[in-house]
Amino acid sequence: MNQWEAVIGLEVHCQLLTKSKIFSGAATAYGAAPNAQADAVTLGLPGVLPVLNAAALEMAVKFGLAIDAKIAERCVFARKHYFYPDLPKGYQISQYEQPIVYDGHLDIELSNGKDAEPTVKRIGITRAHLEEDAGKSLHEGFVGTSGIDLNRAGTPLIEIVSEPDIRSAAEAVAYLKKLHQLVVYLGICDGNMQEGSFRCDANVSVRRKGETKFGTRTETKNVNSFRFVEKAIEYEIERQIEILESGGRVVQETRLFDPDTGQTRAMRSKEEAMDYRYFPDPDLLPVVVGAEEIARIRATMPELPEAKRQRFMNQYGLSKYDATVLTGEAALADYYETVVAASAADPKLCANWVSVELLGALNKLGKDIADSPVGATALAGLIVRIGDKTLSGKLAKEVFEAMLAGEGSADDIIRAKGLVQITDEGAILRAIAEVMAKHPQQLADYRAGKDKLFGFFVGQVMKATQGKANPDLVNRLLKDQLAP
Repeated sequence: MNQWEAVIGLEVHCQLLTKSKIFSGAATAYGAAPNAQADAVTLGLPGVLPVLNAAALEMAVKFGLAIDAKIAERCVFARKHYFYPDLPKGYQISQYEQPIVYDGHLDIELSNGKDAEPTVKRIGITRAHLEEDAGKSLHEGFVGTSGIDLNRAGTPLIEIVSEPDIRSAAEAVAYLKKLHQLVVYLGICDGNMQEGSFRCDANVSVRRKGETKFGTRTETKNVNSFRFVEKAIEYEIERQIEILESGGRVVQETRLFDPDTGQTRAMRSKEEAMDYRYFPDPDLLPVVVGAEEIARIRATMPELPEAKRQRFMNQYGLSKYDATVLTGEAALADYYETVVAASAADPKLCANWVSVELLGALNKLGKDIADSPVGATALAGLIVRIGDKTLSGKLAKEVFEAMLAGEGSADDIIRAKGLVQITDEGAILRAIAEVMAKHPQQLADYRAGKDKLFGFFVGQVMKATQGKANPDLVNRLLKDQLAP
């Protein structure tokens, strides 16, 4: 296997977050009753005319700007002809020779181990073109026939086509995750892979290392999770190498991935490229996007993930790791910045509470940051009480658990449970005296040189104060009182 090299290109279909379809006013909301959102344009009834959705065009331009691509001054819609039950017109409106976005790139980071700096690799993006989605064939619940749901037909997509620059399943997943993060940050796609909003076709071939000519490729269609993409590509690489090493020939074909077996299987032969008989759609005028329009759209662009990560490092003094975690989602980054602003606390302390305590709790609950039971201002209120010494770290975690359970704000819980940290030196000294009186043998051993017993006395004082004593004060006062 070390003698072989994989050559991988990905085609990603990204469903745009418009409220209506790309060429009609029909709704695009997910989950409607079958065919409830199939209007006359969707059905391709005689005499109807498509009208381009301006919001879809703007979203495509945003994506092009985000990947440092060229935006076509003039792009054309074409008819792509093929016949399938879920394509009522007998053709799909897409873009062919003149796409809206072309010649862009994404930089991905590849891990070199825990402590090593990652390798940065640039993946070229050949094009991203606008098109309408097809409908959906339904097979479950039907006997001897299939159902057709045209709700999805006409939903706006951008199809993002990479260069064949990817060399492994790990690189493919890194590229897909970066792309997924970007389109969600831009607000042009919800990224829901289970619902088909973000799905991938993987083109895979292998060749002997050192060769420049591409091998015969297969296309694995509509893979809808990062894990399945990785497994499908790994299986396909191994399958093709095994065929070639045994003297066989890889057949150009379309394949499907079966998540139950972890294998791909043949769907249809593709010995020669299909003749889609592309020609410009006579019902749609060419689209001209001027410099002023591009400048206007550029002004509406949000801060992108890499820029946000660098700002978090510079502005908040965070490590690259912490900044990467906190900018993984736009909603999480906004949450963190709200916590910092509302608490006026150390940004690193806030980062720990958000990335460790909060995300850990949400992971256990199976919730996203958007569904967090503890809002950003509520968490900030807890951090304020840590900062003003009302709560120790241990007590803060107890309060946080109560907040997760919906018991109110940090201040409400502190009052209800009597969890105010003890900072009165006199009260702590009295607790220390009681502990020393109860444990004369340990006191004698400590004073005889058994320093490890210091931790025993700290634990006893914290127990005597029900965990409410200020730990720093306990440590300082104990050292004085235990001294011979």
